[in-house]
Amino acid sequence: MLIKQESLNPTGSIKDRTATGLLAEIDRKKPLVPGTVLVESTSGNLGLALARLARLLDCRFIAVIDEKTPHPTRRSLVASGVELKFVDEPDGQGGYLLSRLRAVQELCRENSGHRWTNQYENTANPRIHRETTGPEIARQGGAELDAVYIAVSTGGTLAGISAHLRTVRPDVRIVAVDATGSLVTGGAGGERLIAGLGASRASTFLDSTSYDAAAQIDAARTVAACRMFLEDTGIALGGSSGSVLCGYLGDLDRGRHPRRALCVCPDGGGKYLGTVFDDTWLNAVNIAGDVKHAIDLFRGDGLRFRLG
Repeated sequence: MLIKQESLNPTGSIKDRTATGLLAEIDRKKPLVPGTVLVESTSGNLGLALARLARLLDCRFIAVIDEKTPHPTRRSLVASGVELKFVDEPDGQGGYLLSRLRAVQELCRENSGHRWTNQYENTANPRIHRETTGPEIARQGGAELDAVYIAVSTGGTLAGISAHLRTVRPDVRIVAVDATGSLVTGGAGGERLIAGLGASRASTFLDSTSYDAAAQIDAARTVAACRMFLEDTGIALGGSSGSVLCGYLGDLDRGRHPRRALCVCPDGGGKYLGTVFDDTWLNAVNIAGDVKHAIDLFRGDGLRFRLG
């Protein structure tokens, strides 16, 4: 199994690519000038990426976030000069996305000069991954590559990677890794604990041709995988990255053994020290016992991670 670790991008996640594509597109439609106010709903990583680019462009940025945005991310956003608009009204689908979107639309109605990057519908989102991430995966995976596991939220990353691989490597099986309780790949809405994975609505970028299978991963297995990977390798992966590993492990459990699999890991674990890697948080959200049980099952099956 190969891991494509995106934590070495400028703000630590794959969303640096997305932010570049989104801003290039809105600049193409109407040039961004100093003082332009950008607005976006974000669970964290895209906000950090947009904040960096907004500062370079001498633009202002308003990030609409909610209580699931990790506290280290909030502090980084504030330190970057970002104005935070906090949403605390659940959207009835297990998260806050729909409430965040309403807040964005209200800000734009009240301030006609504000510009919404709109990661949820702007086709620059999948396009940047079709042009950059997809070709990298095809090259780095090599001729033996036969399976790719990709986390979903807006669906832009998966849609872009898929668009490239379907063209140049149609033999590669593409697995969408979603959260239990997410509506991105189907199912009923419910509580989701891992920031940046899953969503309260279906993706506008994905259709039945975008992926071959979907895996919905619960928070306990995600946390177990992240903690075991850190224990075995010394590397801390972010929450959605742990879910991607679980997507791969689930295939192994079902008797599907890729010749060479590649897991796209969106970010590292630094932003999750107060959640995924914090025992107090596990107790607060009532999954400590489930995480221990998941680790016991994984270890009982002989699972160990190693590098090289």
